[in-house]
Amino acid sequence: MRVSVSDAKGQLTDLVRRAEAGEEVILTRHGHAAVRLVPLKAMPDRTSRRALLDAVRVAGAARATAGPNAARSQDALYDDDGLPG
Repeated sequence: MRVSVSDAKGQLTDLVRRAEAGEEVILTRHGHAAVRLVPLKAMPDRTSRRALLDAVRVAGAARATAGPNAARSQDALYDDDGLPG
């Protein structure tokens, strides 16, 4: 749908509703396309965000691998008598 900017002033509410419903609404100036009305993505609700975060945590935990034991990480620096080697 193409509507001139001057005509859109009187029907802006209707044009916004149409754009939100998925219809392409283009505003024209002097017969040339000037702007396009498009809906913004809906912000996810709290439950959706929580589910996404939980899924990311589970996926991250599944990929994590155990590293070396930190208590024994510096053993290579010392000899059998506990002196720096």
